[in-house]
Amino acid sequence: MDKADISWLLVSTLLVLMMAVPGLAMFYGGLVRSKNVLSVLLQVLCTFVLGLVLWFIYGYSLAFTEGNAFFGGLSRAFFSGMFTPADGKFAMSNTLTELLFASFQATFAGITCALVVGSFAERARFSAVLVFTVIWFTFAYVPIAHMVWFASETAPGLLNAQGALDFAGGTVVHINAGVAGLVGAYVVGKRVGYGREAMQPHNLPMTFVGAALLWVGWFGFNAGSALAANENATLAFFNTMIATAGAVLAWLFTEWAIKGKPSMLGAASGAIAGLVGITPAAGLVGPVGALIIGVVAGVVCVWGVNGLKRLLRADDALDVFGIHGVGGIVGALLTGVFNAQVFGGPGLAEPGMIAHQLWVQLEGVLLTIVWSGVVAWIAYKIANALCGMRVPEDQEREGLDVTSHGESAYHS
Repeated sequence: MDKADISWLLVSTLLVLMMAVPGLAMFYGGLVRSKNVLSVLLQVLCTFVLGLVLWFIYGYSLAFTEGNAFFGGLSRAFFSGMFTPADGKFAMSNTLTELLFASFQATFAGITCALVVGSFAERARFSAVLVFTVIWFTFAYVPIAHMVWFASETAPGLLNAQGALDFAGGTVVHINAGVAGLVGAYVVGKRVGYGREAMQPHNLPMTFVGAALLWVGWFGFNAGSALAANENATLAFFNTMIATAGAVLAWLFTEWAIKGKPSMLGAASGAIAGLVGITPAAGLVGPVGALIIGVVAGVVCVWGVNGLKRLLRADDALDVFGIHGVGGIVGALLTGVFNAQVFGGPGLAEPGMIAHQLWVQLEGVLLTIVWSGVVAWIAYKIANALCGMRVPEDQEREGLDVTSHGESAYHS
């Protein structure tokens, strides 16, 4: 046991909790219309806590115990064996109690579930969102986490065995959620009046505060993924800072050149794009590589929420795929490049090894896209059959706050 490592992971777990509630909730809440803000806040909160409970019951065990290349077993269901009350002993995971490691990972599972709701915001039935979350968590998040992060001499996860690099969740969290969101935008359909009526964010200061909380919390997300208070954590910490700064500037100047004016929403979105881009690379690249990843993610995600969104013709309401999916892909691929020592990274010793690593990264990206997309489509169809995925048109026009939850965010 190392008390410094435990202290840092306790703080990191709290920081990731802050990312989801209030950070992501406020970021999403400010982007929707005032008649739907409470519904989005509630969906973020409830999908997050549902992910936590499922993680405790079976998710952690299936993701982080030995089984096969896709799933673990159930030996740690309900966190069994982590604490023995008779003698007060805790099972250990390196220098941490396993209970703390599992708690830290629980926040990752929860926020990944919460990210998805931004894609079908303002028109999805609350009960159907919960049904979808249970299915997608079980058959998409858990196996991809196992495939990427579970290391074992006898039965490692599929992508882990191939040497895929994902420091804090580029594939497991962001591509996974981004693809599920895009599929949801197609299956649930466009909002009533989409493309014909104004659907402006109702509270950009709320979105700005949410983005700021996400940035602060992301230091726990990335630097905490070192799982120790060590040199690697400090590298991930600074890389998270510099990549995000580069992405904010890259998004702003790109937007300025294209639209003639830099916007606050663009700056906030750029910050999220940079954070997403550096997530898989945080402890695996040098600071120069981190800055480049941030800049590239900022520029490419401007295209993701504009040009690509028009090409896809999907009403991804809060740009879950345009930022998390696209930014995650950029970060995952560039991790394979800037991990090399020739570019200042701590990994690949020879430049000739980059091509192979890039191929491994691409395999991980493609597998995540296909796996998450198929599971999400099935999960939406089941949720639709059981509950009806979408609210009636008259309820959508009136707003989900009143029609689904019986309350209003604002009163005159």
